[in-house]
Amino acid sequence: MQLGTRWTVGDDAPATLPEVVLLAVKTVEQDLRDLGTDTTAWRWTLTWLERRPVLELDDGTTITYDPAEDAATIVLPGQSVDDPFDDED
Repeated sequence: MQLGTRWTVGDDAPATLPEVVLLAVKTVEQDLRDLGTDTTAWRWTLTWLERRPVLELDDGTTITYDPAEDAATIVLPGQSVDDPFDDED
């Protein structure tokens, strides 16, 4: 894992992120504005895991990127996602 950077909600995310990840960041931030959430002290943290960006917001929201699908997944705090490697068979 490699630390990337941090930035405040509402500021520009690093332009090196895939477009779909940038759109996911904008979506999360718009949803927070629509809810009237005070995010003035909130920051995003970008780390690189196996050369893939992983973003985490101070409230626990995470955005992960799947380069094979060119897709971003948003996971909200308290929400779980199925682990494709967790096969119970």
